[in-house]
Amino acid sequence: MIIYVGILLGVLSGADLYARQLPSELSVDYAPYNPLSLVLKKFNWLENEFNGDDVRIRWVFSPGSDSALKSLKADSANISSSASLSSVWSKASGNPIKAFYVFTRAEWLSIVVSHDSPIRSVKELRGRRVAATPGTDPYFFLLRALREAGMHKDDVVIVPLTHREGRAALELKKVDAWVGGVPYSTSSQLENGFQVIYRNVLFNSDGFLNVSEDFANNYPQAVSRVVKVYERARRWALSHPDDLEAIFADEAKVPLPIARGVLSKFDFSNPVIEKNDIRELKDASPVLKDEKLIGQDTDLDKVIAELIDTSFVLRQLAPVSGSM
Repeated sequence: MIIYVGILLGVLSGADLYARQLPSELSVDYAPYNPLSLVLKKFNWLENEFNGDDVRIRWVFSPGSDSALKSLKADSANISSSASLSSVWSKASGNPIKAFYVFTRAEWLSIVVSHDSPIRSVKELRGRRVAATPGTDPYFFLLRALREAGMHKDDVVIVPLTHREGRAALELKKVDAWVGGVPYSTSSQLENGFQVIYRNVLFNSDGFLNVSEDFANNYPQAVSRVVKVYERARRWALSHPDDLEAIFADEAKVPLPIARGVLSKFDFSNPVIEKNDIRELKDASPVLKDEKLIGQDTDLDKVIAELIDTSFVLRQLAPVSGSM
């Protein structure tokens, strides 16, 4: 009898352990700069994936990388989307996160001025008011553009506004320039005649999915299954570009021509954080120290190494690779 009870308890303990491999609720963000997240939300693919496991999906809106990473830190989101350099900055600032998936590589940034502005170059921004959201890729893009022009952030007046607020401020001429991200920058050019004074595809970060270290350690199965569903969305996006444009236009509340223009600059071909992506991050990250956004003794190579975790996506891709 004692043996049977022991076996029964072992079975129950195993079942309980398996149940704890998934949370009761999974909070995932959706963002206008992450088209794949809009696809997942539209088709309820995450809900369907976890439907039989009694896991509730809660969607959290991220207007920018800064809010996405704050949501992770506050445990109000489990999975969030951000620009890769924003992830490095957040990690270096003490946010215990892992970046595990590339949702896009894109040219999604530019510095714009109003249609009648006399400003034609980054150097002419000296002493001017420039709108950008701290902690986001547009903000870091501005810092790198200024440094390339031999300037620093103190040479301009950075007005901390959200992407939408930045566009509105430039429309009302409350600022002289705005560092815009998609879809707002593209729509502003077509609808308001804003002029691009600076573009640099090399200064654009990748789009990363991030997860808190605690969540990844406690619920690795959940993270793996999020990757599985993201892979479904990525493959769907590659094979249904017209439908993707329609979904993006609807969810991001922009006209179809703008959605088409935005998505033409997005690359969904490879979800793995590769050596080249890491090299680009190492090239970009010194601006965080140079502009005193993190401690001067921060070991950025170590931060990046501890940030990146490709194990989830590589496990998901392994069966595909093995079957070829």
